[in-house]
Amino acid sequence: MIMTSPLTKTRYFLHSPGLGRTLCAGLAALVISPAALAERSLPAPVQALSERGIDIHKRFDAPGGLVGFGASTRGEEMAVYLTPDGNHVVIGTLMDANGNDLTEPRLDRYVRAPLEAKTWALLEDSHWIQDGDTDAPRVIYTFTDPNCPYCQQLWEASRPWVEAGRVQMRHIMIGILAADSPAKAATLLAADDPAGALSAQKQGQTVTPSAQPRAVEEKVYANNQLFESLGLYATPTSAYRYQTEDGSTRIERVQGMPADDQLIKMMGSEKP
Repeated sequence: MIMTSPLTKTRYFLHSPGLGRTLCAGLAALVISPAALAERSLPAPVQALSERGIDIHKRFDAPGGLVGFGASTRGEEMAVYLTPDGNHVVIGTLMDANGNDLTEPRLDRYVRAPLEAKTWALLEDSHWIQDGDTDAPRVIYTFTDPNCPYCQQLWEASRPWVEAGRVQMRHIMIGILAADSPAKAATLLAADDPAGALSAQKQGQTVTPSAQPRAVEEKVYANNQLFESLGLYATPTSAYRYQTEDGSTRIERVQGMPADDQLIKMMGSEKP
């Protein structure tokens, strides 16, 4: 066995190489709490790492008498290996005699997959405007700024799938691109018919920003914070679920306006 350290730095948000693998700092709920750590009696070296700010996610089996722990810190995923004597830990990539990376699949299973599930829950609980039939089988969350021209392009490009009842878009309204973006986002969220207001805005009607109740403004702020905590930088950024060959559900994201082939993949079918 070969142990290399430090671990190659990799960033992730959702899943696959196309995701950039940006770990969301807003997923603290998945990290083992101090009380839970005490109850599970983490080995002293692992506990020491936790106390120094490394988030410990889950324990897993490892060869050679080692015990592995999925972990992350400052947006970087890592594997922590406890030595057989229980007194030392090594942070790095475990490889076998043939040069096979034994760490990567464990990070995918014990760090990324559960974080993705939590990410989807955060998206569901965010403040969004429904676009399309609520019974449409494919759900796509997309961060939308009212002043974003590429968000406009995505809205237009998605019409065939939305109007055919195949896809429902859920626009998480944020305000980051211009000084009046937060106010416009709040105005749309506070409309008597948010879906109708968003549709009208996308079809050319000007949104006149106006003061909104604090609770509505805080919804936009919370969406902005979620966007930032997920390490995102482009609007629109969209996320959707898909099934892997082994039957598990994972999440893919697309930052910016997707290319034609990405759009088809994101929508889940050829254009109706």
